[in-house]
Amino acid sequence: MNVIPESGFLLAQGQAPTTKAVLGVTLKLLIATCWCSAAIFGVYIIAFYGASIPRDTMARWNDHLPSLYESSTPLATATIGTHFLTGALLLVLGPVQLVSELRRRWPSVHRWLGRLYVVSSGVTGLGGLGFILAKGTVGGPVMNVGFAFYGVLMVVAAVETFRQGYARRLPQHRAWGIRLFALVIGSWLYRIEYGFWLPLTHSLGHTHSFTGFFDHFMSFFFYVPNLVIAEIYIHTNGTHRPAVRLTLAMVFLLGAAMTAISTFYFTRGYWGPGILAAL
Repeated sequence: MNVIPESGFLLAQGQAPTTKAVLGVTLKLLIATCWCSAAIFGVYIIAFYGASIPRDTMARWNDHLPSLYESSTPLATATIGTHFLTGALLLVLGPVQLVSELRRRWPSVHRWLGRLYVVSSGVTGLGGLGFILAKGTVGGPVMNVGFAFYGVLMVVAAVETFRQGYARRLPQHRAWGIRLFALVIGSWLYRIEYGFWLPLTHSLGHTHSFTGFFDHFMSFFFYVPNLVIAEIYIHTNGTHRPAVRLTLAMVFLLGAAMTAISTFYFTRGYWGPGILAAL
């Protein structure tokens, strides 16, 4: 069973596209848009955070998140640095693993990339949890709880994706892989969603210490809706109800449009200059 539904070539054959075909096309568009955006963000993480390590300029980490780096907490620095770098790898690998053609033509490549993806997911989740335990987040108790729960869910999803795949329970493996992908893109969506909210509302509900009402809301919002959408997709992928498929297609299309717009502005204002500064 494909993660990405086959859309076929119904239009080329003169037939009206089915709702399943429309759902497949919009999902592919969303995944392609997300991959491009996440790949740029991943390169930015490596350039901005990773390149600071050998140059001993890690104090720059605090430009966007206060107190992220402090020389007096080396354990926290190590865990969050690992979290960032493995997270960047995940953003690049995730969408590749969802491509059905890769699994069919090169199954061994899919398996080995999948193992790397699962291990990196577990390390990313554990790295974030280690940072919270060692130092806590800038946003205090609410952010600690929200981000810790996110880390736990990522570790669980990584373990289950591997376990179900190793046991050759492919439907369960597929479902957990979708859940894991939905969680992995959360760190990227966190930036994207702030990028929409702050300029549109003039930073309503946001404080420098990330303790405003919007900050508390975002401590959970960047991954809970992803899981909800993932569950809906998992349980309706084979449905024959056109209304459900068309609704999901509209959500995917809207998500692709918003992602493209926000990626353009983020790349122009933040990610692009950050990458160029590291060269």
